[in-house]
Amino acid sequence: MKEEKECGIYILSNKGDTVLYTGVTGKGIKPRVWEHKNDLVEGFTKKYKCHKLVYYEYYDDMEQAIAREKQIKGGSRADKIKFIESKNPTWKDLYDDLD
Repeated sequence: MKEEKECGIYILSNKGDTVLYTGVTGKGIKPRVWEHKNDLVEGFTKKYKCHKLVYYEYYDDMEQAIAREKQIKGGSRADKIKFIESKNPTWKDLYDDLD
């Protein structure tokens, strides 16, 4: 059985890939993204319908994940697009690929 990593960062987009949202979680990327997809998280992702997981990274602890989230959020939109396209050049929803 594969051990699921709990900590990670993720980038969500909307249907037209015009909006990007970077988040961090300590409860697992799949459960957290599921909450966004089902509009259970009030705020930006619900307002802009950011339901598509386009990028993610796992970390061993929350301190690492938070530091990476701050780094990504501090970068430009062009930097975020580079991260996404390095792993996901077609901007496919990666949610179903998560274990």
